[in-house]
Amino acid sequence: MNQAEILVSGATGRTGGSAVEELLKMGKSVRAYVRTDDERAAALRKRGVDIAVGDFTNIDTIRAAMDGVRSVYFLHPIAPGIISAAAYFAQAAKEAGVAVIVNMSQISARRESASHAAQDHWISERVFDWSGVAAVHLRPTFFADWLVYPHFAKEIWAKKKIEFPFGDGRHAPIATDDQGRVIAHLLASPEGHMGQTYTLHGPVEMNHSQIAAAMSEVLGMRIEYAPMSIEEFKDKMENLYRFNPFLVQHLVEVAQDYRKGIFAGVNDNVEKITGARALSVPEFVAKYRGAFA
Repeated sequence: MNQAEILVSGATGRTGGSAVEELLKMGKSVRAYVRTDDERAAALRKRGVDIAVGDFTNIDTIRAAMDGVRSVYFLHPIAPGIISAAAYFAQAAKEAGVAVIVNMSQISARRESASHAAQDHWISERVFDWSGVAAVHLRPTFFADWLVYPHFAKEIWAKKKIEFPFGDGRHAPIATDDQGRVIAHLLASPEGHMGQTYTLHGPVEMNHSQIAAAMSEVLGMRIEYAPMSIEEFKDKMENLYRFNPFLVQHLVEVAQDYRKGIFAGVNDNVEKITGARALSVPEFVAKYRGAFA
């Protein structure tokens, strides 16, 4: 491997990919930690990104990927195994003399969470805190990208409806583009941020009727919010989307959290950390209108 100062896991995904993009704009030397050396990894390599292949189940490959690195980004999918992955990652970082771990958590992460994934995220935060390696925890609200995920975007466009079980709850959608910029700035300049936990919100808190109205205006097509019950959404996830049981359990519980206001709020952390404000919903939909074609 070539010398790199920053390691980004999940580098072929949305937040990791956005972080790599921003880091390259900053002129930083980056190493991507990827599960497979596929065409996405090859595209990164062509742009000068060093590639390390491995997963979170082997501490030796994690440790090798951290060789010479001073800051690292940890991202685990919503799947079992995050606690052991965090322990391996933290130990490898300690052995490698890493200065800071930027950890992607979630806003619903708390000890008492009924979501197994959210509670595991909270425990993983504690693992990093115990490790002795400085950590920065990021807790984003619901991603704006929910609107353009293939399952949801296709259905929204076909039905002209947003069918989510969120009642009249509110949140300020945060784009992964903006999260990636935050991650990149924290990795590049962690001073003053170590030991902090940042919630990440978009610039405007909205309910889903307001989100639907914003989408309608940008797309030139009337989109409605059609709230559904959590039970109906659970059935759709299991039988139509065929999501795995761990993810279904998480989404059912965070739907309850959303209705209770856990995902609500707004702040300017994106702008404070990066110097540029976060995308609004209309700006995000305009940027990704191709997802609805």
